Amino acid sequence: MRWLGAASSVAAVGLVLGGCRARDPDRPTVLLASGADLQSINPLVAVHPLAKQVQNHVLFMTLAGLDSALQPVPRLATWEWRQARTGLRLSLRRDVRWHDGVPTTAADVVWTLERARDPAVAYPRAGDLRRLVSVTAIDSFTVDLRFDGAQPVFPDVLTDLALLPSHLLADLAPERLRDAPFNRAPVGNGPFEFVAYRPNQRWEFRRHEGFPAALGRPGIEGLVVVVVDEPATKLAALTSGELDFAGISPAHAEFVRDNPSLRVVDYPIALTYGVVFNLRRPPFADARVRRALSRAIDRQRIVDGYLYGFGTPAGGPVHPDHPWYVATDAVTYAPAEAMALLDAAGWAVGPDGRRGLTFDLLTVGSGDLALEQMLEAQWRAIGVQARIRRVELATFLAMAQGSARDFDALVTGIPGAFSLGHVAALYGGEGPLAYAGYATPELRAALDLVQRATVERELAQAWRDVQALIVRDEPTAWLYHARGVQGASRRIAGVRMDLRGELAGIADWHIVSADRGAQ
Repeated sequence: MRWLGAASSVAAVGLVLGGCRARDPDRPTVLLASGADLQSINPLVAVHPLAKQVQNHVLFMTLAGLDSALQPVPRLATWEWRQARTGLRLSLRRDVRWHDGVPTTAADVVWTLERARDPAVAYPRAGDLRRLVSVTAIDSFTVDLRFDGAQPVFPDVLTDLALLPSHLLADLAPERLRDAPFNRAPVGNGPFEFVAYRPNQRWEFRRHEGFPAALGRPGIEGLVVVVVDEPATKLAALTSGELDFAGISPAHAEFVRDNPSLRVVDYPIALTYGVVFNLRRPPFADARVRRALSRAIDRQRIVDGYLYGFGTPAGGPVHPDHPWYVATDAVTYAPAEAMALLDAAGWAVGPDGRRGLTFDLLTVGSGDLALEQMLEAQWRAIGVQARIRRVELATFLAMAQGSARDFDALVTGIPGAFSLGHVAALYGGEGPLAYAGYATPELRAALDLVQRATVERELAQAWRDVQALIVRDEPTAWLYHARGVQGASRRIAGVRMDLRGELAGIADWHIVSADRGAQ
């Protein structure tokens, strides 16, 4: 077994962990692996998925949170709608302090939201604030938000953007926020406080004893995010007790389950994989060709063989556990129908058994590229040749996002979203379907209705229309909705992970004895 040969790599992880007493089964600190350095956990600039988790559940506070049904709930603030839902009054808690002792106040809300709206900062979700007209501090703990029209739902961005301490950052020019020293030595106001950062090695946090118990004071004393980029090293460190949590390959789940000190935690994640076609190029401008390639894909075989069951075949872009999901029929595996569609589109089988339809499939990856090879084989079965082209991430993004859109088709994970406005932007103008060049008049009209909706019922119907168009026109062959797979030490109890992320329930984690943990 390849991973067993990695046991010698544990020593390398031990050097990274340093003095964390990693092998002590009763240590009060939890060690969680990350495949890459978080770089920065400044909420205005960070994009790493785990960095977002650390921001919102470990170091900082958001104004509102999301419950397990992804509905907004009070966190740092309660709220009331005013002026026919064009105004939102936020009332802040008075018992939350920054970790340097300064109270969290309305000034922090105003500063953070104004910086998020500033183009010089380039906050990734600035588009979610485009309808926000003004942010005004009424007093030290009250803030009024004013919008350019009635808002149908609570702004999801307020559950995602953690506040920053204005008293430490107010004198910093917006364009300098991305490189600010604060990003690597942050002062938060959440349940854990920053201790240390070693680039490309680890981030350390300890429980903040002054955090209000009513908000969920953690049961663990500390969290260390350890950078381990090699999957084999990560697995070896997990099985030896050097790590408490580590994302694992689905192929290794049974191996982890066989270890009495470990368990497998799997959970839905807002990530849908798909093949994005470039509609600017023939033959993908022809919907018959896109549908043919989609129907030639055996999604259940991919889920079973590639994901070992840790996924769900996808018929559209939204995860079935998402509250805005609209049920769609699964794309039927129908190679005969696929071949008939290609015949009708003028791609008949030639004397050599091929159709003359050849394209490059762009991807980022490592190892044997099993997913891409499964796709290539299934398309080859209907006479289509896909040439797998693997490139590094920076090149991939330049080819996908650059003005030339220099690709035929690409396979990628497409992050989901919790708000309709964000989903509409992601699929209509700023995300992977923008790579595809998918922008029909019908889609533009449906997205416009999403933006103009004033009540939740209108918004839900508009989004149903958007989803229906995306499913009908198939600018992307949706493959599967992913599930996260974590190997977890049994010494950590109270663990629950869901669509909000692996750290959403960290307040409930606690250490059990070594004997109980091995049961």
